[in-house]
Amino acid sequence: MIVIARYSHKDGENFLKQHHSNELNEIYEIINLVDATKFKTKISKEKTMRGKMLYSPKQLNTEFIKQFNNRGWQKQRIKMTTYISEINLKHEGFREIDLVKNKVGVEIQFGKYAFMVYNILAKMTIFNKQNIIDCGVEIVPMRSMAEEMSTGVSYFEQIKSDLEYRGTSNIDIPILVLGVDVFKRQYNAILTS
Repeated sequence: MIVIARYSHKDGENFLKQHHSNELNEIYEIINLVDATKFKTKISKEKTMRGKMLYSPKQLNTEFIKQFNNRGWQKQRIKMTTYISEINLKHEGFREIDLVKNKVGVEIQFGKYAFMVYNILAKMTIFNKQNIIDCGVEIVPMRSMAEEMSTGVSYFEQIKSDLEYRGTSNIDIPILVLGVDVFKRQYNAILTS
């Protein structure tokens, strides 16, 4: 796979270059190692694409995780407990981030749009507050690739628009969003969603 586009939220790209250049280089190397053509294995059952061969988000995610694990990146999980006084109940759960190495968090997101936004604006902030990461990288497909996946898959152009229009908050951390594809394609001048 190749990186087609980048979006630097809260100066994420410069932060990574200055403080985590080795990890950033590894991320680019790993993306280049993933041969997505091997994972165009899902036969669509959706009404609008019935029988069409699609990229399998699950298999792509598994391959990315394997490649990162081979270089020492590991999943991190934190336990979370909160008390709901109104109903006298203690709630316990956990949050998990795909990969962490030397305080850099990485999420691979070939799933639904809400998860992409959650990763960047909530989950990575939680892991930063717990002193596990100081910056993050979100790897997402470009729209052209997402169109060859199940409906509802998030893509780079969506999150870039949302983050630009939202702006930054004092609780945000430096994040680099990488839009990936199987190959470089011809892009139209205007895309609408």
